[in-house]
Amino acid sequence: MKIFEEIESEVRSYARSFPRIFNRAKDEHVYDEEGNVYLDFLAGAGSLNYGHNNELFKKELLKYIEDDGITQGLDLHTRAKGEFLESFNEYILKPRDLDYIVMFTGPTGTNAVEAALKTARKYTGRENVISFTNGWHGQTLGSLAITGNGHHRGGAGVSLSGATRMPYDGYLGDEVDTTNYLDKVLSDSSSGVDKPAAVIVETVQGEGGINACSMTWLKSLSDVCKKHDVLLIIDDIQAGCGRTGTFFSFEEAGIYPDIVTVSKSLSGYGLPFAILLMKPELDQWKPGEHNGTFRGNNPAFITAKAAIDNYWKDDKFAKEVQAKGDYIAQRVDKIVEKYGEGNFNSHGRGMFRGINCVSGDIAGKITHNAFTKGLIIETSGTEDHVVKFLCPLTITQENLEKGINILEESIKEVCAKAGDIPEEKDYFEGDYSVSDEVDKMARP
Repeated sequence: MKIFEEIESEVRSYARSFPRIFNRAKDEHVYDEEGNVYLDFLAGAGSLNYGHNNELFKKELLKYIEDDGITQGLDLHTRAKGEFLESFNEYILKPRDLDYIVMFTGPTGTNAVEAALKTARKYTGRENVISFTNGWHGQTLGSLAITGNGHHRGGAGVSLSGATRMPYDGYLGDEVDTTNYLDKVLSDSSSGVDKPAAVIVETVQGEGGINACSMTWLKSLSDVCKKHDVLLIIDDIQAGCGRTGTFFSFEEAGIYPDIVTVSKSLSGYGLPFAILLMKPELDQWKPGEHNGTFRGNNPAFITAKAAIDNYWKDDKFAKEVQAKGDYIAQRVDKIVEKYGEGNFNSHGRGMFRGINCVSGDIAGKITHNAFTKGLIIETSGTEDHVVKFLCPLTITQENLEKGINILEESIKEVCAKAGDIPEEKDYFEGDYSVSDEVDKMARP
């Protein structure tokens, strides 16, 4: 369709990597207008942890719509919101001994991050926030100020203040515990770093290159924050909702963060939904002091409850995710060993993995090659140098293996022969094929 080139902004990005016209999706498969089928290892940038059009959620959503349920409820009390809160409290918070107040912040992850920053600053009376190298927290101004990526911060068009960057785990080498440096800086009034309201961190830096901190480092970070009376914010927007093998990505560390941001796969269906979790004493908001029109996406409450009720009442699903994560790790390690020669290494945790190709050019060629074979997989990192695994957590073992086989084949071909990547227009003009392996996938 020429309409995209005629009137859609040049800011589009995913459409450049996967320049087809898609018209339907189911579970881990996406289909284009020409009937080609693709395995989806992008999953809405992590917003579709349970796959496309999950049947368990769809039937509840369709029933709710058929019954003329509230669609947009602002912050009114609705049955859909109440039932979501009951399930979230009963099956997510209580089993983990987390006593949190739930704040509905707006529809996107950056809304939750902005609310987290405001909450911390309001409670402490301090402005500075510590964030980390390669961190990513969203595209609004407050979130950009604490984001590490210079390209995206530069897009703000204004100066960004109120943040101080610290080295993430492993940034200075595996032998350096960077929480010791943070402790030293906060202990020294002459360090030049103002005492912060909060420290914000991702346990796995999704857009930063799938850098995963160790649980020992995370526990140490929590201890440093407590020592200096600084709030700890965990940004669990991409790493949460089961992506690392537990509902919250920080569970293994045994910590109790002051604030947690959750979004992306919270609704389970790709519907916009974000919340902020905070310790009760931090909830010092006056009515309407922080608001937004789209805090009451009730269809998202319906599917979010369905996700919790169907997958998180016990640890069965978590164990399945952990097993798949172990399989991905084993396959990735073998691929790196086989083709690496110092040019590849693996990052991540659980089903949140990446292959660091060192060069963005190499990573781009691999993902483009994989796309021609029927696999949708993206890159991340400062130079787009990391091939990022974000397949649905519900993917079948057969299709998980198939997707990794396609990726390995693409890596093998790129390593064997470097080729030019066709321009975007070439795909639209028909310079495109789908491999025999992908053609064999069942189509409804």
